Amino acid sequence: MISLRAWRNCSVKTRVTTVASTVMALVCVFASLMLLMAAPPPPLYGSAPVLAGFIGGSLLLIAATALVTYRMMSKTLQPVRAISGKLATIQPSNLSERVPLPSHDDEFKELARAINQALERAQAAIQEQLRFASDTSHDLRNPLAAMRAEIEDSLVGREETDWAETADRLLESVERLQELVGNLLEISRLDAGVAGHHDLLNLAVLVAGELDHRQSKVRVVRRFSSGVMVNGDRIGLTRLLNNLMDNAERHAHSSVRVTVEHRGDAAVLEVHDDGSGVPPEQREIIFERFARLQEARAKDAGGSGLGLSIARQIAEDHGGALTVEDSPSGARFVARFPRPAAPASLSG
Repeated sequence: MISLRAWRNCSVKTRVTTVASTVMALVCVFASLMLLMAAPPPPLYGSAPVLAGFIGGSLLLIAATALVTYRMMSKTLQPVRAISGKLATIQPSNLSERVPLPSHDDEFKELARAINQALERAQAAIQEQLRFASDTSHDLRNPLAAMRAEIEDSLVGREETDWAETADRLLESVERLQELVGNLLEISRLDAGVAGHHDLLNLAVLVAGELDHRQSKVRVVRRFSSGVMVNGDRIGLTRLLNNLMDNAERHAHSSVRVTVEHRGDAAVLEVHDDGSGVPPEQREIIFERFARLQEARAKDAGGSGLGLSIARQIAEDHGGALTVEDSPSGARFVARFPRPAAPASLSG
């Protein structure tokens, strides 16, 4: 057991050299036996000098094999040493550096390419996290600064301050802060890959139940098909629906249409408002975190720009997709989910 552990701890070139030397020794032994068995009397080894020369030649051949193999393996593994040496110097603060690519198109070059691609992904992820942290701190500072200014102004003129009115204004900032923190917690959960419990759900029943509990500012038109089933997390799908409805009600002129139906192999949830719509060139931008178009800022200066990003991530975590599609007027958000292969029971 000890020798096996020691063998596993040996370097690659030591292992290859040992194996090559052992093979050569076995070849020499096998050749000696063949010569001994095939030689006519008197035997070839009857002379001591001949036997000594044969043994010495065999040992020399084995040593030469070991030396050549060791040198060849050292040269072959030079790219690995260069890659590992460069990796040892790369720190989180300098992920823009890359490992050297070997000159030959072999497995080591494929390894170097894979490492560089991993470094590129890590660099992009860290940059995204830095941007996210910067945007988050900016959006957190705004309501806090508003609350502080409101409190300081109220304290300056204590006698003239209408504390009930001040409390109402502070409550608005607190609600905005609470919404932002809730969105950040949801993003952290989604980024961490924390999946909720998935059940077989009737999408139309779920959507109808949530719409019944909403106090919508505009008219909501429903168009539901029966038996639209999905495998999903009830809480996540509810969050997706509410985010889409919040966005639609913010931009709608008078009404929002909600559709649940089957289209091909997909279960579809569609939220369509009668507002001004989203320009085609900005249909992907609105799903970026903290992205807010000029019109959205004008309609709701307190929004966080995270709702649509969270909605798309929830759809993708369910194996689906969320897109903005063409419509004669307004914005039409379409969430598609894969239909269950064989629904066994219904859950509302």
